[in-house]
This record gives sequence, structure tokens and C-alpha cells, in this order.
Amino acid sequence: MRGAPVGCVDQLRPWFRLRAVPGVGDAAVCQLIHAFGSPAAVLAASVDALMASGCVTLSAAQAIRQGPDEKAERAIDRELALVGRLGFSVITFLDAVYPPRLKLIPDPPPLLYVSGSLESMDRHAVAIVGSRHATVAGRLVTERLSRDLAAAGFTIVSGLARGVDAAAHRGALEAGGRTVAVLGCGLDRTYPSEHQALRKQIEASGAVVAELPLGAYPHGYHFPRRNRIISGMSLGVVVTEAALQSGSLITARLAAEQGREVFAVPGAVTAENSRGPNGLIKQGAKLVEHVADVIDELLPQLDGPFRERLQNRPPTQAGAKPELGKGEAAIHALLTAEPLHIDELIARAGLPASDVAGLLLALELKGAVRQLPGRSFVRADI
Repeated sequence: MRGAPVGCVDQLRPWFRLRAVPGVGDAAVCQLIHAFGSPAAVLAASVDALMASGCVTLSAAQAIRQGPDEKAERAIDRELALVGRLGFSVITFLDAVYPPRLKLIPDPPPLLYVSGSLESMDRHAVAIVGSRHATVAGRLVTERLSRDLAAAGFTIVSGLARGVDAAAHRGALEAGGRTVAVLGCGLDRTYPSEHQALRKQIEASGAVVAELPLGAYPHGYHFPRRNRIISGMSLGVVVTEAALQSGSLITARLAAEQGREVFAVPGAVTAENSRGPNGLIKQGAKLVEHVADVIDELLPQLDGPFRERLQNRPPTQAGAKPELGKGEAAIHALLTAEPLHIDELIARAGLPASDVAGLLLALELKGAVRQLPGRSFVRADI
């Protein structure tokens, strides 16, 4: 499902013009549209009528009545032409495909630029966020949670950043599920740039969305605003790894303010990346060790058929563990979520290098271990 066709310039122009009026924020735009029915009606309203709505101050009402200046009008012309040329969709606050939960936050974005498509099933969304400097263990836990949630039918929402965000998107894609990336820049940019291939995969299996005008640079101050969309689209937010001073904790705070569930994956008390999730748990966030911890908490909010299917799921979502031979089990027991180089593994196992290499290959084929760059290995079930 897509928003208004990009060719409907006459429909989109009033939205762009109202957004361009200085001193009128997102909340005021949406309140005015509720009051007057459309952005065109807002722009045509008298100062007295605008003031009577109770949505804006006198100076803002006067600015709306005056409308954007010539420079802003030219910028709007250029952006509308660029939207059409790039083939993006623009979804307005009034469109049926606008994410329904996002409409309920105090300051929903009046416009969303979309590549890929948003679907009705995305109302069952869970956000997974965390550190850009995630540990190997953090990425593995994130991928597993995301994969299991996507396999259960949830859409995974994150921010396309390095570390946890990328792992969340990849986990959903591995499960053949849907995922949505929310950018902190214009939709015509990809940030970070090395995630261009990942972005294309997301667009094919979900959507990439942004509220900022095309061309907007990924300034640091854009991301806290971006985070309200990540939480606003979702039933709940899972934080897997995060330092105490982290944008992920901003997302968790916004989720709580928006009435969303907050989940956190606990970690070692000495690990910097665990201080954020551990602190959230102290404040009442739901502790997550397994996908069932998230699903069971969200069940009351789900649609009937979807809820019933999940309630009737098998008791464990972990899946059957592969049968391991004696040698495989010995090697497997030496591995953890921390990367171990094959040379160190050979030394600890006390076996010939060829034997260890063969056992590792067998474990990889069974999905019990994962090889990382540099010939290091981790367990796949942690």
C-alpha cells in the first residue's frame, strides 16, 4: 500500500507549503488540519479563524496567512519535482496507509517519505535499537530476537545505523519477514553510506521512511526527533545494548511517554554496553531473555486472529537443537558469544588443526557455530 501518487502535485503542494511556514511545528500542523480538514483550508483561513482554533499563536497565524516566501516556494517546486523523478511516495497524515499508531503520538510527522511500501501488517511492529558499537554478542542476540519476532509475524523497526540497528534489520530479512528503517536524513540519502545494499534489501521486504525534506543531511540533532517515529510506529521497543548516554535510551524514554512497552536485554554489570539496558530494567522495563518474553507481554494488544495464532504457538520458540557428536560437542562447549580465533581454539581443544577445522565445518553446517571475519568463531545459540 502506498501514499498519494507522486504525480499528484496539486494534492501535495499545500502540505509542503504549510510545513514550510516558519514557527509552525508538527503538532500544530496536525492540529490545524484536524480543525480545518485540509492544509489548503488552513492556508486559506483568516487570522481570526486560525486564532479561534486554539492551535497557534498570533504570530504563527499571521505567518500562515502570509504563506511561504518566494525562496521557500521555489524550494518546494524543486522538491516536488525530485520526489517524482526518484519515484518516492509521500504519505500524508490523512492517508489511510499512514501508520495508525504513529498518528497517536503528541507530534506525529505530517508527511512521511517512503521507498518500498508500508502495509497493514506493519501495525504489528516491534522496534529493536541499541549501540552503534555493539559487541559480537550484542549483534547475535539482536539478530536472534529480530529473526524470531519476524518469523512470528512482527515487523521489525529500527534506524539503519551501524551495530544493533543493522543486526535488527538483518535478522528480520533472514527470517523472510518485514522490516522498516527510519532515517535521520532525507530519503534521497543513505546513512551510513555502507548500508546501501542493506537498504535495498529492506526496500524489497518492507520500507525505508523519513520525515525530513529531500537533501536533508544526517545532522546529530535530527536523530532524537527520528527516534520518536521508531517508537511511535511500534507496539514496544527492545533495547539490546546501549551505554548510559545513548540515543537508544532516548527512544526507550519516548516509548514510555507514548504508552508503548519497553523491553531490555540484561548484560554483565561490568560491560559499558549493558549499563543502558540494565538501568532500564531497574526502572521497570521488561527483562528479555527470549522472544517469548516480548510476545507474551504484547499479546493483549494484538488483533484477534494474530493473537490466537501466537497463543497457540509451540511452548518453545527456540527450535530443536542439532544433534552433536562427541567431538563436535567438545568444540562447541569451548565457544561462547565472544569471538575465539581458530588458533586459540586449537590450543584449548588439544586436537590437531585439521580435526578442529573439520569439526568447525560440521558445526557450521548444523547451524551451531558462526564464523566471523578473521577466522574467529562464536556459538550461534547465544
